[in-house]
Amino acid sequence: MTRTTTETTEQGSRKVVLVTGATSGIGEAIARRLAAEGHHVVAGARREDRLAGLAKSVRADGGSIDVRRLDVTDRADVARFVDETVTARGHIDVIVNNAGVMPLSRLDSLLADEWDRMIDVNVKGLLHGIAAAMPHFQRQNSGHFITIASVGAYHVVPTAAVYCATKYAAWAITEGLRQEAEPFIRVTTVSPGVVESELADTITEPGAAEAMKTYRAAAIPPDAIARAISYAISQPADVDVNEMVIRPARQRP
Repeated sequence: MTRTTTETTEQGSRKVVLVTGATSGIGEAIARRLAAEGHHVVAGARREDRLAGLAKSVRADGGSIDVRRLDVTDRADVARFVDETVTARGHIDVIVNNAGVMPLSRLDSLLADEWDRMIDVNVKGLLHGIAAAMPHFQRQNSGHFITIASVGAYHVVPTAAVYCATKYAAWAITEGLRQEAEPFIRVTTVSPGVVESELADTITEPGAAEAMKTYRAAAIPPDAIARAISYAISQPADVDVNEMVIRPARQRP
């Protein structure tokens, strides 16, 4: 995405934005769009080859980006991701806790290792991001937490019990954070519906994988979610966009 005059942020509104899970799907789209709009993006993810490709592409389009290998299940690694950005840039403005996994399965399949992985990434990873950024936001008297949850936080379907539980937890944690945080800290939960991504590729249970083919027949591009993030962070400091649910127009529920 090449920057245009209308997309470039106004002088003084350029933000330092950290994005987890930034090498595919929604995370990659967020990194690309915000960099194209003039923000400095710090992209974290596990796949270093994809991080390198993302950085090369964004810089070729005139965007500003740093990349770092990141495992959100490792609390110390997330702390380093945030702290090193503050050391390099002097501050941080936004953290987008996007990293997530979705290996759906029926509970009676007993794929407990996959349940643990969803809890570790989708819930603990979010908490690690909050814990890492909060001291800096409090010191700065400003900051913006953004959580990528899911419509699964609102509606449970067969094969998605654990996934939906993790996304409800993400919603609940973020809503609790909103209520507890000082007014100078903004908090946004974005709950996507069916979005083009690699999430379904991690499903190992044949029945769940087959069901996803029908469920994901109508999907919106990940940039639809990136545009929502752009809107939320562009609001004045006294405006807090708390929740957005973004579905394909054809999706029910």
